[in-house]
Amino acid sequence: MDARTLTAEDIAAGVAKLANDIREKNPETNFALIGIRSRGDEVAERVQQLLSTNGANIPFGTLDISLYRDDFEHLHQNPSLQQSDIHFPIEGAHIILVDDVLFTGRTIRAALDALSDYGRPGKVELAVLIDRGHREMPIQPNYTGITLDTRRLDHVLVALKKTDGNDEIRIVQKHAP
Repeated sequence: MDARTLTAEDIAAGVAKLANDIREKNPETNFALIGIRSRGDEVAERVQQLLSTNGANIPFGTLDISLYRDDFEHLHQNPSLQQSDIHFPIEGAHIILVDDVLFTGRTIRAALDALSDYGRPGKVELAVLIDRGHREMPIQPNYTGITLDTRRLDHVLVALKKTDGNDEIRIVQKHAP
């Protein structure tokens, strides 16, 4: 197994790129950020902080998708249920979903299902810190911080300071047997 590592500076640059791209496309800041637990919420919080530096008030929420996943039988452990926290109206709103890594697209599908329980947004966009390719579903990000060239079997392990105590992305390359 080989491994590559991205640093805290790489993560900060990726978050800054997300914020800049979102600001450029939405200068009126008439959207809300919803981070997918866990780690997508921390990425969303960092993006919100960067976007709020000019005094913009951007609604922020978190979404737990544990009960919406379609891969329970593939998980090595039971999902840890966390609370969703959305205190603004979803109906007709422009929502930017935020996640740490986009891989097969299944997490985003689950997030869209979970979000629909809160109402029907007028528009949903997707922002991801890392796009690593290898989709199984027709889901693409509107905003990408870092694009990684990975093999399907590789693992992309994201550690973020608030959740894990440090900022680091490790790409562990697994070779086919």
